[in-house]
Amino acid sequence: MGHDGYPSLFRSEQMSLVQFFIPTEVAHDTVSELGELGDVQFKDLNPDVNPFQRSFVAEIRRVDEMSRRVRFFATQIEKEKDKIPVRPLYDSVPLVTVGPRVAQTIDELEVKLADHEHRLIQMNESYQTMSERTRELVEARHVLRETAVFFDRAQGHESEIRASLDDSSQPLLAHDDREAQFSSGAISFDLEFVAGTIDRTRLSTFERILWRVLRGNLYMNHTDIAEPFVDPVTQGETRKNVFIIFAHGEVLLAKIRKVAESMGATLYPIDPNAERRHEALKDVQGRLEDLQTVLYNTGATRREELVRIGESLSSWQDLVRKEKIIYETLNYFNYDARRKTLIAEGWCPTRDIIPIQLALRHATEESGTSVPPILQEIRTNKKPPTFHRTNKFTEGYQTIIDSYGIATYQEVNPGLFTVITFPFLFAVMFGDIGHGFIIFVAAILMILAERKMAKSDLGEIIGTFFYGRYIILLMGVFSMFTGLMYNDIFSKSLHIWRSGWDFSDPQHGTPNGHVYPFGLDPAWHGADNALVFTNSYKMKMSIIIGVIHMTFAICLQVPNHLHFKRPFNIYAEFIPQILFLQSIFGYLVVCIILKWTTDWSKAPTQPPGLLNMLIYMFLSPGYVKAEERLFAGQSILQILLLLVALVCVPWMLCVKPYMAWKEMKAHEGDGYGRLGLGDDVNGELIAEEEGEGQLVAEQMEDQEEHHDFGEVVIHQVIHTIEFCLGCISNTASYLRLWALSLAHAQLSEVLWSMTLESFLSPSGVFGFIALIIMGIVWFTLTVFILCVMEGLSAFLHALRLHWVEANGKHYEAGGYAFQPLTFANLDENA
Repeated sequence: MGHDGYPSLFRSEQMSLVQFFIPTEVAHDTVSELGELGDVQFKDLNPDVNPFQRSFVAEIRRVDEMSRRVRFFATQIEKEKDKIPVRPLYDSVPLVTVGPRVAQTIDELEVKLADHEHRLIQMNESYQTMSERTRELVEARHVLRETAVFFDRAQGHESEIRASLDDSSQPLLAHDDREAQFSSGAISFDLEFVAGTIDRTRLSTFERILWRVLRGNLYMNHTDIAEPFVDPVTQGETRKNVFIIFAHGEVLLAKIRKVAESMGATLYPIDPNAERRHEALKDVQGRLEDLQTVLYNTGATRREELVRIGESLSSWQDLVRKEKIIYETLNYFNYDARRKTLIAEGWCPTRDIIPIQLALRHATEESGTSVPPILQEIRTNKKPPTFHRTNKFTEGYQTIIDSYGIATYQEVNPGLFTVITFPFLFAVMFGDIGHGFIIFVAAILMILAERKMAKSDLGEIIGTFFYGRYIILLMGVFSMFTGLMYNDIFSKSLHIWRSGWDFSDPQHGTPNGHVYPFGLDPAWHGADNALVFTNSYKMKMSIIIGVIHMTFAICLQVPNHLHFKRPFNIYAEFIPQILFLQSIFGYLVVCIILKWTTDWSKAPTQPPGLLNMLIYMFLSPGYVKAEERLFAGQSILQILLLLVALVCVPWMLCVKPYMAWKEMKAHEGDGYGRLGLGDDVNGELIAEEEGEGQLVAEQMEDQEEHHDFGEVVIHQVIHTIEFCLGCISNTASYLRLWALSLAHAQLSEVLWSMTLESFLSPSGVFGFIALIIMGIVWFTLTVFILCVMEGLSAFLHALRLHWVEANGKHYEAGGYAFQPLTFANLDENA
């Protein structure tokens, strides 16, 4: 991008280091305005100061406490079974965050949040206490009912009650002198028993322990409680049983109580007298009804409180997040006590300095002060951050490159070319008109609904597809184009123009003089040698595309070397690399095209095997069999190309280290006369006086790092070996275009033949029903297997070709990302 030009993805934006002098009374509003603008990345001018000793620690703690309360409210709303509406931020009343009233707004909000929290905690505690009491009363009611049922049953089955678990002759439930009480009309039972409730999962363990502890001297009866008990805090369900245990003597009863308490059982004092039990049941029932009424009212009041909180929750969350970011940013600043101003430094795009100055002026007007913040641009040798200005269309493609590495500042950005090369390489592997149309339609639907979907919580998987909707769009378009080239739509061919072949019978075809004008002739589909032909065609096409892609990537070194004033690298790196690649694989591409354009039916020789030709070019230089010669003078040309490739290896290996050695010797000859102090001392003193001492120190620490001669030699040896071997392996790596394209076409054909093909001629009602069912099966498998799974596979392979084969030829990726202060996407960063 030029200094005054429009932003471009070709290079990152030109950045400037700026310094701010901000009066303390306008500091908050200034940072707020810059956060809304999102164009400044502030530097920490207090790196050695402990975070707990910085200037605005008290304000951050205050905001943290407010944030905790807001999170508490959000958690309470989420736990409600019946959904409580939360008004979205765009529909909420905005809170005053700038100007002279901002402090009052924060104070009022802090008081309001504290009041809401206090009331909510009180209601939660009351609700929990009453819920626990309700649970106890419900359990007591069940115990009273089941005890009454048991005693009523015992009056008619005295023999069962007297039976002992260990078949002992000694009665457990009562002595002989009390037996008359069961048969008489009196309802008073002077029996010794323990009753209560216990978790159903612990009941069997409880029985076994009691049996062993009491050695069988007990009688136990239990029954299920139908409805579960819900914990008011965790909302977890617990199912319990009522039990009643009869034993003889206080010692055994005491043991039963201890075991029951250790097992988490709840014991209830039940009177053996029937009338008293009946009165107790009526009392429990009355108290339970009163308690449930109070509990319902408390829950309704609590819900009303949460509804009121939900009206403003989004605006509160937004405010506390912004305030915390503002005060954390203010802690990056230095305080000049003499001038009573804050000093800040940061990076910003050069073309955005004017909007930043307008934001500073607006902050001054909003705060009602007359002293504006001052912005000045500073010259520096520090490496700026890398910032590519993208939109919703280019953002996904730039993310692909940034995932590999952040571009060095002002380096040529491969993300610009990825917009075309990535969907094209994907489409070479995915080429099918029908499948391309499906993913194209899916992308169009996401684009049409992007405003609605952007506001929804899509989840990780759907959100990833939505983020790359414009990538999917172009992948679909290019897939339809390559599908036309392959003449492939759901494994079938299109007869758009007249074929170049006439078939007298299905086995033999004769050329009719016509040439199919675009793409593959449909006559090849279904031919016996179709796979052999498409195999050879796609394999050679993959090599051609790969060599062109790598050549283009190497050529991107030139604008980098020119921009960074390294013209010598063009002669030391670019030229030998491009010659090495073209002398071997560029020659192979030319031979492929020449073999394609030769009419071998009229040639005196048979078409040669290009792979063997390339191998024997190294094993037998200068020798080409007459029957395998592709053109006249081929052997001489191969010798020349082989010599060029051999010369390029020491050229890449030695020239750059040699020039580095000469430069080092020249510096040693100059001695230490080039320290460059002299005239700059006064400038540094002035900078120190103006408050730029931190900046000067950082510049002195950030001088360009120099490597000794040994490191340069080692680096160049590794780089040369990597490039020479990489040319071979990377070219072979592009064969994945052929392999995946072939696999995709074959899988599509198999899916068609195994599902839909046999049902295309239906007869009768059942035939049409089977056709509809198999059509649904075929379409479902097409979408999930061929479009989603195969699409992801092709996507990953295209990603690898860009990251390794292309970016490895020119992309330095030695920068760091521009991360400005911004209030955008606060929900995602929360």
